[in-house]
Amino acid sequence: MACLKLGSKSEIFYLDGQTWLCSTGLSSDVIVEVEETSFHLHKFPLLSRSGLLEDIIAEFPSEDEYKCSLQLHDIPGGAKAFLLVAKFCYGVRFELNALNVVIVRCAAEYLRMNEDYGEGNLIRQAEDFLNDILGNWTDTIKVLETCEEVLPHAEELHIVSRCINSLAMTASADPSLFSWPMSGKGAVKSSEGVAFWNGISTTAKPHPVNEDWWFEEVSFLKLPFYKRLIRAVESGGMNLEKVAGSIMHYAKKHLSLLGRQSSFLNGNRAAPASTVSAPSDVDQRNLLEEIVELLPDQKGVTPTNFLLRLLRTSMILHASPSCRENLEKRVGAQLEQAALEDLLIPNMGYTVETLYDIDCVQRILDHFMLMDRDSIDYSSNCIVDEGQLSDGSHALTRMTMVAHLVDGYLAEVAPDVNLKLQKFQSLAALIPEYARPLDDGFYRAIDIYLKAHPWLTDSEKEQICRLMNCQKLSLEASTHAAQNERLPLRVIVQVLFFEQLRLRTSVAGWFFVSDNLENSQNLSGNLALVRNEAPAQAGTRRLDRVVAVDDMKERVSELEKECLSMKQEIEKLVKTKGSWNSLLKKFGLRLKSKPDAKKPSKPSCNGSEELPTSIGPLMDGKENYENKELRD
Repeated sequence: MACLKLGSKSEIFYLDGQTWLCSTGLSSDVIVEVEETSFHLHKFPLLSRSGLLEDIIAEFPSEDEYKCSLQLHDIPGGAKAFLLVAKFCYGVRFELNALNVVIVRCAAEYLRMNEDYGEGNLIRQAEDFLNDILGNWTDTIKVLETCEEVLPHAEELHIVSRCINSLAMTASADPSLFSWPMSGKGAVKSSEGVAFWNGISTTAKPHPVNEDWWFEEVSFLKLPFYKRLIRAVESGGMNLEKVAGSIMHYAKKHLSLLGRQSSFLNGNRAAPASTVSAPSDVDQRNLLEEIVELLPDQKGVTPTNFLLRLLRTSMILHASPSCRENLEKRVGAQLEQAALEDLLIPNMGYTVETLYDIDCVQRILDHFMLMDRDSIDYSSNCIVDEGQLSDGSHALTRMTMVAHLVDGYLAEVAPDVNLKLQKFQSLAALIPEYARPLDDGFYRAIDIYLKAHPWLTDSEKEQICRLMNCQKLSLEASTHAAQNERLPLRVIVQVLFFEQLRLRTSVAGWFFVSDNLENSQNLSGNLALVRNEAPAQAGTRRLDRVVAVDDMKERVSELEKECLSMKQEIEKLVKTKGSWNSLLKKFGLRLKSKPDAKKPSKPSCNGSEELPTSIGPLMDGKENYENKELRD
């Protein structure tokens, strides 16, 4: 730490209780009272350096020298600062450093110790020293921290703004330009700093300085100073990711609840990491609201998981509704970056109905849908099969990522017995159907919900299942759904139908490929030579195709048997209530006696034969497929 030694005389002041005495051999003729401390001094050294003391002392009669008593209770820095001023007036040696220069400068200004009262007076000395040390990062931090003691006076003298500007310029500069080691409170010392050449100690090449080296240093500042520093570096053009990183570091250091894992299950709060007494909830709430306002507004600058942690903390501290709404909008703008565990926010309301705060997630999802509305490609209505997803050829859009996230969230909250059907439905219905390439995740969430709510009626079960497209279930999910007793019968019929249709399409594709392959082999003049060279390989390939086709045929046969058995069971059930057609009309289906095999299939957007869409009606104005005919 830089310092400046003023004065040349040895120490002549000594303390007697609450009184400072001067051992010059002369009796004191003036008493200066500062707060609870008294100084017994002499008039001449004081009035020769201070304009204020000269004016005050001149008001006293000259013959009444023992009654010259002054009160300077308003002097900046109090008794500590006046002692240094008195030493300067008497020419006693003392050290001017980064920790006392502010109070000395403010006290000198208060006492009017300018050049009119002696060359090289205290104002000039303190000002020159300030200008010298404000170029040093560590000393500037210390100077700024001491401004808290005499804040109004330091503001008037522009000491605070000069410190802020100096720190902002240093933080914004390229760290590779600096060769000095940062040695502040947050510096990490390395033992690898010395190299030897022929027994001579030399300084090794310094380690590169990270761009976030200043985060820890400025985290010790008070919030008002820190806010001004962040505004300064932001207006200076610093990268917003670095600005957000510094704010996150500051928040983790001072928001005690932010760094803790929620002990929601046992209802106990973890003990604070620091041994210092924890700040009050009011202070923490005010700090959190200030930090939220300080974060950059640009999307993607602040990580989503940190925003969700702030949101959870704001609920615990009962922050203002505007603060929570601000955080929900920020999360909604970049919801695709969120992780499932971060969305599982415990319900902090006074009337706790559900385990997790589902209303909060729904508001976040509403913000996402509102902000993403203009960028949604509504023409993308293709059905993506398993093969496309498994080989990574289908690029995941923001909406698709959010749909996957919501499906996982629904599966996590589905076991809650207090979760109402309407709330589950409303959250699931926010995701458009085209956003899910596959409905396996949504089917899993529905199955968990039906298992946890066995008292639902068939009508209520069908309401949930209408949101699911059975045509977009994978083979594994379709097999599970076909045997799932919790699903309504109508959904099982749809699953079986689409699985049978998909297998038939696959078999037809196998025959088509096989025929084209044989035709191309017959038309090629060079194939005879290839067959002669590798007859065994060709026979193996043909055998593999035959086996695969046989497997497909066997699976189709099994499905046809299952459908026939189901039809027979249903016929038995409706003999006393009506005809088979009336039951099918109840399901929204009717059968054709003879399917039109020659009718060409309408190609879908992925080039394969278009699969029939869901038989059941869809909610929220989606297309109703009840009048479409089933193909055998």
